[in-house]
Parts: sequence; C-alpha cells; structure tokens
Amino acid sequence: MNKLWLIIQREYLSRVQKKSFILTTLLTPLAFLVFFVFVGFIMGYESDEAKKIAIVDEANMLRKAIKDDGNIFFTFPDKPLDSLKAEAARGEINGVLVIPPLSDIQAKEHKLFYYSDEQLSLDVESAIESTIGTRIREYKIAEMNLDPKVVESLRTSIEIDPEPIADDAEDISSMRTAIGAGLGFLMGIIMYMGVFIYGMMIMRSVMEEKTNRIVEVMISSVKPFQLMMGKIIGVGAVGMTQFLVWIILIPLVSILVNLVFGFDPQQMQSPGMGAAAQMDPDDMQGKIMMAMQELGSIDWWVIVPLFLLFFIGGYFLYSSLFAAVGSAIGDDIGESQSLTLPISIPVLIAFYIMMVSVRTPHSTLAVWASIFPLFSPIVMPARLAFDVPWWQITLSLVLLMATVVFFVWLSGRIYRVGILMYGKKVTLKELGKWMFYKN
Repeated sequence: MNKLWLIIQREYLSRVQKKSFILTTLLTPLAFLVFFVFVGFIMGYESDEAKKIAIVDEANMLRKAIKDDGNIFFTFPDKPLDSLKAEAARGEINGVLVIPPLSDIQAKEHKLFYYSDEQLSLDVESAIESTIGTRIREYKIAEMNLDPKVVESLRTSIEIDPEPIADDAEDISSMRTAIGAGLGFLMGIIMYMGVFIYGMMIMRSVMEEKTNRIVEVMISSVKPFQLMMGKIIGVGAVGMTQFLVWIILIPLVSILVNLVFGFDPQQMQSPGMGAAAQMDPDDMQGKIMMAMQELGSIDWWVIVPLFLLFFIGGYFLYSSLFAAVGSAIGDDIGESQSLTLPISIPVLIAFYIMMVSVRTPHSTLAVWASIFPLFSPIVMPARLAFDVPWWQITLSLVLLMATVVFFVWLSGRIYRVGILMYGKKVTLKELGKWMFYKN
C-alpha cells in the first residue's frame, strides 16, 4: 500500500509542479472568457459604415414614412428608377429597393426587388424584411378596414405550466426543465472532456516511460498492477485539482472582467436575437429571478455526489483501458490510433446519446443508455436534473462499478505483459492472448 501511495504521489507532484500545468490551469479560465467575449463581440458587431437605400414605392404603401434602422438609412427620392440605378452604380447610394403594388391584398407573400452591384448583406436584408414588412402589414390592415387592436389581439403567446397528477408529486415548471437541460448538457460535456483528456494523458505517460525504459527500473520495485493504479489515481487527482481551481477561478474572473470592462449584454446580441432585445426590462428581471429560484430548488446535495460517483466510475473504466493500450504500444502514433479507436467509439456514441437525452430524458433510448455501463458515465449525469427514478440510478451505479472492477482487472492483465514487450506489432488478437498469460 505504501508503494502505491508513493506512485500516486509521484504521478501527482510530477505534473502539478510543472510550469506548463500551472500556466494551463490558471490561464484556461481566462482564455475561455476571452473567447466568449470575443465571440459575443463579433456576433453583436455592427458596422459603423452608413448604408443608404433608396425606396421606389410604386403604390405609396409606406406613405414615405419609415424609420431608419441603425446605420441603414431609407430615402424616398422623387427620381426615375434608371436614375437611381445609375447613382447606385456610381456608389452614391448602396442600393435601390422597388416595392411593386399588391396584386392581392390578402396575399401572404410579396416580392420586392433590390438593385445594387454590392452583394446584399444579412444586416441590410434583415432590416428590410423587418421594417418594410411591418409597414406593409399596417397598410394591409388599413386597406381592409380592420381595427389594429383587434388584429394585435389575435397574437397569442402560449405558456405551458406542467401540473403533476399525483397529489404528492412535485410541481416542476418549464423554467426548471430548461435549467435541467442546460445543467445536464454541461455535466455531460465535462464527463466527455474529462474521460478523453485525462485518459489520453495516462496513455501518453505510459508510452513515454515504456519508450525511455524507465518502466523497467520501476517494475523491479513495484508490481505492474500497482504501477497502473498509481498512474490512474495520480492523474485523476491532477484532473480533480484542475477542475476545483477552475470552479473557483471562472466566477472570479467573470466578475473581474465585467467590473473592468463593463460589458452590457444588450450590446452583445446578434441581429437574429431581436425578440430577446425587445423584451421588457421588468420581464427580463422577472425571468432572471425565476431562474435563480429554480436553481436554488434543485437538489444539489443529491446531484453533485452522484455526478462525482459517475465521473470517478467513468474515469477509472476508460483510463484503465487507455493505460492498457499505452502499455501495449511504443512510440508508434499510428498504432496507438488503431487501438484507441475501439475505446473512443463508445465515448462518442455516449456523447451523441447524451445530447438526445437532454431533450428527451425519459425516452427508452435515454433510460437504457444511462444504465449501460459504457454509456452511463456520460448519459446518466445529463439526466440527473430530471428526477430520474432511484432504481435506475442504483442499477446504473451497480453495473458501472462492476464493469469498472472487470475492466481494471482486464487492463491489469494486459498491462503486466505489454509494459515489458518491445519490438512486436500488437493486434487485438495479441491483446487477447496476453490476458491469459501465466505470471
């Protein structure tokens, strides 16, 4: 046991004391925040270049009264169409918009014509469709002698309030369902990244020690199984350290960046987010308060420990397999890719099932995938926020832990042979033989 602890200590300290680890751990949260701020800035960026659009309203539907849209300015020049086209060709205006008369007042579609040598940009197209579309709608209402208030009352906003049938069942709101979906997706992503990043880290570590012949010296003092378990636990502790630091740093850096730069969410909205931008501030505040209340109502004392159990189980399951693959090969990257493919496929399948499970957490696919041991470490955490029956969680954990014990034993059998095997091309058939070698 003392030797195992020494290996764990060596694997942990040899990584956390590296400058690259310290820099990566400290700078990753900042890099993510800079990335999201940059993406938000790009999505919300609006060119300060003014665009002039001349409108030819053949039926005078707009009454020569239309509001400009940001840096897009609409004019109603009293000039022939050919003259306006010539101005657009010379670059005096950006384009000419021709609005033909309505052939049918009840038609749902109306084609407009835009003349310009410049390609119609998305912001100009969006402004034309929104602004002109609203004015044509108002024109239709007036021509059909309809009361605008009556027409507006026909727009009905639907809000679904889920109500349980059982008297003792908990009333779960739509907001909580949305929060559960977001939380489930986040936990699934963390599981997916953790399994791949730290599993590959173990495999590379085993490959390096085998290639440098360091492992021959270590095997003389410890058993191969102890060495493998020491690596898995040590690297796992490194991963937990990184996650804990990120959990602390990300909120702190977010608050600091917001205080220093004073980002306004309204300024970081893309043109396609018009509905959100037009939301009443009081409604927005109410939504935020409701979301905070729903977050507080989630049973974190159950979800977090269960997430950690599935994370540890999934990590040990796949890390033991990556360690076995690392011991079976040398420095041949092509050979490692062919052997890691069978390990990667279940992880990728589980990731895609997880995305489906977030939308339909109680579907047959989601239920059985969250119980199947190779998928459950990624799929079940995505379902935890949706009140999963305890029998499913218990069965999933029991099967996962049993599978972990089996795969750790299986990987140990491969590791003890492969770690000292050199100069031989390894196949899946060869790995099968190693499992039954005598000591």
